[in-house]
Amino acid sequence: MIRECSIHGYFSDDDLCPACNSDGKFIMSTGERDSMARKLALILRHAPEKFDLEMDINGWIDVRDIIRQFKNSDKRRHHWLRPHHLRAISETDPKGRYEVRGNMIRATYGHTVEIELDLPTSDIPDSLYYPCDPEEAGNLLTVGIKPGGRAHVHLSANMRAAAEAGRVHRDDPTIIEVDTARMVATGETIWHAGVTVYLTENVSGEYLSIVDPADPELSLLRETWIEEE
Repeated sequence: MIRECSIHGYFSDDDLCPACNSDGKFIMSTGERDSMARKLALILRHAPEKFDLEMDINGWIDVRDIIRQFKNSDKRRHHWLRPHHLRAISETDPKGRYEVRGNMIRATYGHTVEIELDLPTSDIPDSLYYPCDPEEAGNLLTVGIKPGGRAHVHLSANMRAAAEAGRVHRDDPTIIEVDTARMVATGETIWHAGVTVYLTENVSGEYLSIVDPADPELSLLRETWIEEE
């Protein structure tokens, strides 16, 4: 569920504003939010043409055009949709998947369509992290990391974020540390996208090293996963 506090703006999954404990105004239900977020991911990351929408070179689409197409496809289902609903989804997304500027919205990462990134490239951490299949880790140290089906390689700000991302595909991912300080020093570009997500075109094997499986942080994460099961 998303609600709006008149002082602190949008908040989600809380009955009261976490800053001042006010009730706030109802914006949309959890089901409406999740359904709309899935559609936004398809439009802004993968296939705007399926909705007859035009994306600019940097990945932006006009919010009003998106709403118009949704209403044209199913007016009864989307009769309530207004621009502020998409802004609310963007501003409450914990991973920072979306960005709104004026009447325009875009995905900050996860694209399979080719776009030219104009995201921040300053203050990049000295190390970032990448999850992979344990059987692939040694090979990546030789051949490097390439985007695969995405437009860019996705790196994580910390081991926890990388491990959680890797857990989507495998129970116990190997974590690779990327020497981004050396990458930046040699002229490679790294963009800061979502809250813990960074993007680059590819990563040479010379910048990679495997995090020790016995690393205390990884060991603690494994204990957490076991408890959750």
